[in-house]
Amino acid sequence: MTDLVTFGEAMVRLSPPAQRRLEQASSLDMTVGGAELNVAAGVARLGLQTSWVSALPDNQLGRLVRNKAREFGVDVSHVAWDQTSRIGLYFVEYGASPRPSSVLYDRAGSSIAELRQGFDWAAILSGARAFHTTGITAALSDRTAAEVATALKTARGAGLLTSYDLNFRTKLWTPERARQVQEPLMSLVDVLITTEEDTKVVFGITGADYREVARKLAEAYGFKVVTITLRGDTSVLRNTWTSIAWAGGTIYDDRSYDIELVDRVGGGDAYAAGLLYGMLTADVATGVRYGDAFSALKQTHPGDLSYATLGEVEALLKGGGSRIVR
Repeated sequence: MTDLVTFGEAMVRLSPPAQRRLEQASSLDMTVGGAELNVAAGVARLGLQTSWVSALPDNQLGRLVRNKAREFGVDVSHVAWDQTSRIGLYFVEYGASPRPSSVLYDRAGSSIAELRQGFDWAAILSGARAFHTTGITAALSDRTAAEVATALKTARGAGLLTSYDLNFRTKLWTPERARQVQEPLMSLVDVLITTEEDTKVVFGITGADYREVARKLAEAYGFKVVTITLRGDTSVLRNTWTSIAWAGGTIYDDRSYDIELVDRVGGGDAYAAGLLYGMLTADVATGVRYGDAFSALKQTHPGDLSYATLGEVEALLKGGGSRIVR
């Protein structure tokens, strides 16, 4: 049985080493990343069964992405292989105060954006417990937005827990278009993952504090759970991280982690993975705690994907320190 199915794009990620700018680079570190694959890999890393649905080009780079998913134990049997399109690329420049890190996308015309076939969601979701996708997938093209809607409808009809990370990206669409496409989807979502900033930009919802924002979102769209992640930017290389969740009128919160950043990209996806793992194995309160700890650990190593273990998460939750583990 599959515990979690995710749907979305994965790309090849290229980064200059040692805080170099792209214009300075003579070599690039290559890895794989993408919101929904990051979540599927994270939940698998924590011990549940996951499946990732996407489209990839039938070439060396497509196989690179598939192999990385397999390395994490993610089922890729529902990936569609495309003969004519390409893999998306993105470039990450690591910053250092006062220069922020930055991302450059080269993803137009990717296999999933050009999606040439629909998926048999009834078959894919049969026996699964939860489905997760993000606003990034809905933003890629009209075709992917339609497929997100079909997947959510099928998942809701089959009684799965449905999870959606708003994940607004200014380089992919405008706030107006983001609201137009996503607002009709919200009635199909059980768990919304967002930030105060994205909520304001996409839905125009604000409040006295993030707890009120979460409550207003739940009241407006009928979510069972609304979780808001909270990042404090002390500097480019030092952040704080925590989150809260609203569920059934109760607010669940957690400790704040002080993180010496190695790579913050993928931190939100690691949070979603820990949250879903906790909810699928226990409850919302557990999800918040595991989400925060898994995210904090992920941000201490390079790459989108989290190499943290369940044992490391649970040690951190018990108050584990930073002394060398011998």
